Amino acid sequence: MAAIGAPIRARKVQGINGDLPAELTQARRFGKTRSAQSTALLEDYVELIADLLASAGEARPTDIARRLGVSHATAIKTISRLKRAGMATARPYRGVFLTEAGSALAQRVRARHRLVVDVLRAIGVPAEAAEADAEGIEHHVSETTLKAFGRFLQSREEK
Repeated sequence: MAAIGAPIRARKVQGINGDLPAELTQARRFGKTRSAQSTALLEDYVELIADLLASAGEARPTDIARRLGVSHATAIKTISRLKRAGMATARPYRGVFLTEAGSALAQRVRARHRLVVDVLRAIGVPAEAAEADAEGIEHHVSETTLKAFGRFLQSREEK
């Protein structure tokens, strides 16, 4: 481990399956994953809230908790995070509503989910597995990869 204040060198180390990436590269990759996990939670909430609002006209914390398989307290805590982030509002006895920013995020998340599902289906993954797998993949895939997915699907349509 480097001493405090010592420069971090970009060096490769031999690992079990060959060379490990340079330290800075690996740290950046792990950092991206941690950030995606934190963002994924909020994205799942706004997507579900949008779905509940569209189908039932309301998104109550109890329904959100039940559908996400979390406790009511956990749902309330995350809804509070959404409110602080300007993604949602809540009215007593009326449930949770998305702000304009929350609705826009929900639309982006839904489109990304659909794209990932479509690619998985195109390579032969059964529908149910594609839907389930997309729930994890959609939060960790880069914009570069999403664009490549879109090009892949478009090239299949052109054939």
